[in-house]
Amino acid sequence: MNHSIVCINRATVLGHARESTDRNSGIGMKPLGPNTRKKDKQPPSWAFTAMYVVLTAAMLWIWQGAIHQDTLRTISYSEFKAHVARGEVAECSIRDTEIGGKIQPQAKPTSQTVRPNAALRTQTSSPSTATPGEAQGARETSKQKSQTESQTPGTASTEAFMFRTVRVDDPDLTRDLEQQGVQFTGVRTSLLSQMLWYWILPIVLMFLVWRLLLQPMRGVGASVLRFGQSGAKLVADTDTKVTFSDVAGCDEAKYELQEVVLFLKQPQRYQALGAKIPKGVLLVGPPGTGKTLLARAVAGEAKVPFFSINGSEFVEMFVGVGAARVRDLFQQAKAHAPCIVFIDELDAVGRQRGVNITASNDEREQTLNQLLVGLDGFEPNIGVVVLAATNRPDVLDRALLRPGRFDRQVVLDAPDIEGRDAILKLHGRGKPLAADVDLRKVAQETPGFSGADLANVINEAALLTARRNGTTIQQIDLEEAVEKVVAGPERKSRRLRPEEKRRVAYHEIGHAMVAAYSKHADTIRKISIVPRGRAALGYTLQMPESDQYLMSRSELIDKIRGLLGGRAAEQIVFSETTTGAEDDLEHATALLRQMICMYGMGESVGLVHCVQRRDRFLGIADDGVLQRDCSEQTAREIDQEVRRTLDAAYADAKDILEKHRSQMDVLAAELLKRETLDAQTFKSLIDRPVQGSADEQTCIQSRS
Repeated sequence: MNHSIVCINRATVLGHARESTDRNSGIGMKPLGPNTRKKDKQPPSWAFTAMYVVLTAAMLWIWQGAIHQDTLRTISYSEFKAHVARGEVAECSIRDTEIGGKIQPQAKPTSQTVRPNAALRTQTSSPSTATPGEAQGARETSKQKSQTESQTPGTASTEAFMFRTVRVDDPDLTRDLEQQGVQFTGVRTSLLSQMLWYWILPIVLMFLVWRLLLQPMRGVGASVLRFGQSGAKLVADTDTKVTFSDVAGCDEAKYELQEVVLFLKQPQRYQALGAKIPKGVLLVGPPGTGKTLLARAVAGEAKVPFFSINGSEFVEMFVGVGAARVRDLFQQAKAHAPCIVFIDELDAVGRQRGVNITASNDEREQTLNQLLVGLDGFEPNIGVVVLAATNRPDVLDRALLRPGRFDRQVVLDAPDIEGRDAILKLHGRGKPLAADVDLRKVAQETPGFSGADLANVINEAALLTARRNGTTIQQIDLEEAVEKVVAGPERKSRRLRPEEKRRVAYHEIGHAMVAAYSKHADTIRKISIVPRGRAALGYTLQMPESDQYLMSRSELIDKIRGLLGGRAAEQIVFSETTTGAEDDLEHATALLRQMICMYGMGESVGLVHCVQRRDRFLGIADDGVLQRDCSEQTAREIDQEVRRTLDAAYADAKDILEKHRSQMDVLAAELLKRETLDAQTFKSLIDRPVQGSADEQTCIQSRS
């Protein structure tokens, strides 16, 4: 798999991916207050109840019949008497209805066993009175009894066991126990313990099982009944800790929202003048610019309850559910007035109607219709203000933006250098910054960064400090954090062969030298051949000196020339090119097509705007897909001009590098040695006269 060598310039910095980190930054969310509707409980079906009662009775019978089955052995009373006669009963307890205790069987001898009481009766009998036939019959009877007793269940084993048997009316029991020396006691049965063990405990256990079985069913029923309730979370006025002092880099937006705060605090001031506060305020801006944080700051400044919900939470599979949730939300808002209702990602429910004809589109349009009606239903100055946030205002339905609904739009754009400096100081509060840390310098090196990106830079710097076991955040940590956010983490595991590393070094030096000798190019901040991210084998970081909102044709041509400098350096040094220039060619071609087709800076089409952006995002796009809006002949002329301009820029880049070939070799050798060159080192090396060079006294041209 081939990897591209990436030249990171201002276009790359402006276009790198961002994620919003202020949306849920430490703000606690509480459930609705005492006005929340109670959950309706759906009773279980009678068929299920009857089945469970039968099951409970069966389990109760099994419990009472099989209790102690593993530890007690039930024997007959005759068997118990046999064990008593053999002296195997160690102890027993006599109750009203049963006898229990412990039996220790004895090993049986090989000869016939004679019961003691039988032997006793034989000895006491007179031998003179017994006839020979009777004596013979007695001997046979004794033999049969001995064999029967030896085969009695439970006597073959010598292991002791606990027993129980049903008590019968036997007046000789105590006499036999005393003769065998058995320890026996009488036990009075406790009615309370018997009821507890045999009745109450199993019933309680079955009741707990009943509760566990009904809990999921009750949740399903309750969720069905709650379909029409909104999922908005209410943050009480005392729990909204965010204020305008916690938001930086958007002074204009805070100024616009100050009216909302003053109205919620002092409504009579506006009512006396007959003024009507806007019902809805739409916060528009790219991701990460602090729309959600600013909405919470408004609630924190006004000290009013704050309802928060996402636009996607309204839409469900069933038509009408979203509309019911909108009605429920507005009813709760009126009950808690004055308050703020914040709908995040409004485009999820407020897209233009009639664009997509699908089954799910009916539900979304019904929800949007109810939202429009709900906004109209608010009386002027009732004390309910609806704030909404979106980063796609171009797809919203026009009815949402008319006067009386979201008639005020507050734009939050990427902060300028002053805003970035304020944001860095805000996120740096409470962190151990070194005394020599210059946040202003970091702000200068991060044009196009949003507030979330800058917060990520401070956090990454803290993580890097902890990784090196430092106690304070140094300037080098902040610079490394900026590079990590822009270009990705270092790929130390990616080992390049010496020849590949040398090619990457000349490639990056080519970018840097062409930019250095171009009048309108951005300043070189850093050159590195350390692999970063997914595909970058090296990078050249260029940053403008200040924020730039317009670019001339000369500046764009110099940018294209700098993008082609890496490929030109490879061609000069190695007489062939590699796949590393793929990303450079893509950016250069896309930028040149925009110049010709959109900005009117070409000769083939003149002032004609002959392309359209497919996915226009707040009017800003990087090198996105362009849809052609011209004839085949015009497209052919555009292709020819793009090729001619690229060839001319490539020739200029090669000419610059060939004139300063000796400096390029020195810079490449130093880069291979250090792997990274900062701005000061690069400037000192390029200004140093090189022995044997024809252009030793050439200096970098001044930039406007």
